[in-house]
Amino acid sequence: MTMDWDKLRVFHAVAEAGSFTHAGEVLNLSQSAVSRQISALEESLNLPLFHRHARGLILTEQGELLFKTARDIFGKLAMTEALLSESRESAQGPLKITTTVAFGSLWLTPRMKGFLDAHPDIQVTMVLFDGELDLAMREADIAIRMTPPRQPDLVQRHLLTWNYNVYAAPDYLKRHGMPESPEDLDRHHIIVYGEDQHFPPPTANINWLLNAGHPSKPRQPVLEVNNIYGIYRAVQSGLGIAALPAYMNTEADNLVRILPELRGPQLDVYFVYPEELRHSKRISVFRDFLLNEIQAGA
Repeated sequence: MTMDWDKLRVFHAVAEAGSFTHAGEVLNLSQSAVSRQISALEESLNLPLFHRHARGLILTEQGELLFKTARDIFGKLAMTEALLSESRESAQGPLKITTTVAFGSLWLTPRMKGFLDAHPDIQVTMVLFDGELDLAMREADIAIRMTPPRQPDLVQRHLLTWNYNVYAAPDYLKRHGMPESPEDLDRHHIIVYGEDQHFPPPTANINWLLNAGHPSKPRQPVLEVNNIYGIYRAVQSGLGIAALPAYMNTEADNLVRILPELRGPQLDVYFVYPEELRHSKRISVFRDFLLNEIQAGA
């Protein structure tokens, strides 16, 4: 039995989209044409690949197996295509970068103009996401992460370390006063990270500020947010005091560091990419750009 590549491509699109209609939009085919291709593939394999429901399509056990293989194949083909189209002398082609919402919004995106001015032949896509995309499956080319990668076959480089410091907005301090000691935080509004089952906290003991000054009895926060950028925006609005990575204060000119004797957990930043892209010119020029920007801000 020989598997038809066109039908496999259609199957891969349907499995990712979850419906014939959405897959058809991606492939620029009609819903009926997509359905016929899937039916023909199922007939050639002599087994069902999808359970068809009114609310959409669900992969069968055999369909799951084929989808896993197809995703791996098409991921490797995309990587090979990118490598083949890339000149060793100049950096060009697509570059997909993923990092956290806070780091991407506050630190990285304002610096991308400098990178793209220097490398106009690179087409950058940024995915700001507090979870982890699968680099091995080419969901992104590069990840800038706040934790070491757990996946095998990924190259990692430690970029730098920031501390969590304590910040408030000038408006908040004008209304509530400047805390002079950690014990004074008992009389202030504290904003902390709200832990969520879908997104683990970016570092251990992230809500250390609730216990600063008296470890036996934690303070009651005024607000919990499961996103560091959200905490930053709440502090910026004048709602209260929070511990934030040090880079946020360098990027925002309206926060005041308070209680400088308090230093929270360290935040390590890693540059991560798949082993297959080790010799990619796009990867190396972006890595060098990041290192130069970090050095300039040191």
